[in-house]
Amino acid sequence: MVDFIMNDLLGTPELLVGLFALIGLLAQRKAVADVVSGTLKTVLGFVILGAGAMVITQSLDQFSAMFNHAFDVNGVIPNNEVIVAIAQDAFGTETAMIMLFGMMANILFARITPFKYIFLTGHHIMFMACLIAVILTTAGMAGVPMVVLGAIILGSLMVLLPAMLQPFTREITGSDDIAVGHFGSFGYYASATIGKWFGNKEKSTEDIKVPKSLGFLRDTTVAVSLTMVILFVVVSLFTGSEFIESQLSGGQNFLVFSLMQALAFAAGVYIILTGVRMLLGEIVPAFKGIADKIVPNAKPALDAPAVFPFANNAVIIGFLFSFAAGLISMMFLPLFGLAVIVPGLVPHFFTGAAAGVFGNATGGRRGAIIGAMVNGVFISFLPALLLPVLGDLGFQSTTFGDSDFGVVGIALGILSQQINSTIAFTVIVLAVIAGFFLIGIKTRKKPSETNHS
Repeated sequence: MVDFIMNDLLGTPELLVGLFALIGLLAQRKAVADVVSGTLKTVLGFVILGAGAMVITQSLDQFSAMFNHAFDVNGVIPNNEVIVAIAQDAFGTETAMIMLFGMMANILFARITPFKYIFLTGHHIMFMACLIAVILTTAGMAGVPMVVLGAIILGSLMVLLPAMLQPFTREITGSDDIAVGHFGSFGYYASATIGKWFGNKEKSTEDIKVPKSLGFLRDTTVAVSLTMVILFVVVSLFTGSEFIESQLSGGQNFLVFSLMQALAFAAGVYIILTGVRMLLGEIVPAFKGIADKIVPNAKPALDAPAVFPFANNAVIIGFLFSFAAGLISMMFLPLFGLAVIVPGLVPHFFTGAAAGVFGNATGGRRGAIIGAMVNGVFISFLPALLLPVLGDLGFQSTTFGDSDFGVVGIALGILSQQINSTIAFTVIVLAVIAGFFLIGIKTRKKPSETNHS
C-alpha cells in the first residue's frame, strides 16, 4: 500500500494534479457534476501536456542521434529521466520517502510561511528527491535522519523557488493566479534579471512585424514547423542517408524521415499548448478550495510549459538560442578540465523556451535572446560541475539536466565534502535554509513597507 501511494499515485504527475483539483473542488462543496468534470479535465489537461512532451522528446531523440553521428560527438548527455532510472536500483526507497515527506513539508511551509505555493510538477519532485537522496547518501547519511533532512530541503525548494520567480511570472501572465514550479528556476531567474538589465520590454518578441507575404508565420504552429524542418533537413544532410535509413528510419528516405520528425515536433508543441490551456482553465478555479481551506491564498506552481502560451515567439527563440549557447559551451568545457556536456535537445527546448519567455517579459527580444543563452550556458556547465559530487552515479554517460539540480547538488555536495560530521552538516544545511526563508520574508516586506510610508 505504501509503495502504491508513493510510487504509483503520488509519483504519477497527472494523478497528483488531479488529486489536488479534486480536494479543491470538494473543499468548495461543488456539485458532483462539477467535481467530476473539473477533476477529469485537470487530469486530461496534464495527460495532453505529457503526450505533447512525449512526441517532442521522441522527435528530439532522433535529432540528437543524427547530430551526434554527424559531428562525431561523444560526451555526457543530460537527461533527468535516464539518470533517475539508473539511480532507482540503489536509491529507490530513499527517493520515494523523501518525495512523500517533501510534499508534506511543502504544504506545511506554505501554511506557516508567507510563501503560499504548492508545487504540482510531480516528475520534477521525484527527480529532485532522487538527487537529494544521492547527495545525502554520498555524504554518509542514512535512515530517518536522511529522509527528514531530505524532505526539509525538498519542501523548502518547492516554496522558495516559485516565490523567487513570482515577480517575473506575474509580468508574464498579467495575474497572480499561478506560479512556475519547475527546477530550471535559476536559469529563468537569470534570464529575467539579465533581460531587465540589457533589454527593452517594450520591444517584445510578440510584436515582431512579419511582411504580408510571410503572414502565415504569425501562426505559431506554422512558424515552429518551418524552423524545425530547416533544422532537421540541414543536420540530416551532414548525417548522411546511410546512417539515418539503416539506424533510425527503418528504411524510409532520410529526407522524408527528417521532414516527418520536424512536423512531429511542431505537432507536439501544439499538443502542449492545448493541454496547458485546458489545465489552467480547470486547476486555477479548483485550487481556490485548497487556498481557502488548507493553505489560505495558495497558488499552484505549475510546469514550465504553463508560460508558453503567453509568448509564442519567445518559445522558439529561447529554444534556438539556448541550444546555440549549449553548442558553444561544449567547445569550452574541455578547456576548464570538465566533462563534455553534449547539448540535449529536450532540456534546451523546455528550459530554453521558458527562459526565452522570462527574458522577453523583462527585456523584450534582446532579453529573450541573451537570457536564453545564459540558460544554455547554465545547463551546460552546471551538469559538468555536478558530476564529481554524485559518487558512483557520476561515472554514467548521463546526468541531471536542469539548472536547479546543478545548483542544489553542487552546493550540497561541496558542503558534504568539506564537513566530515553528519550532525554538523545537518545543522549547517538547516541554518542555510532558515536564512533563505528569513531573507525571503524580509525581501517581501520591503515593497509593502515602502508603499505604507
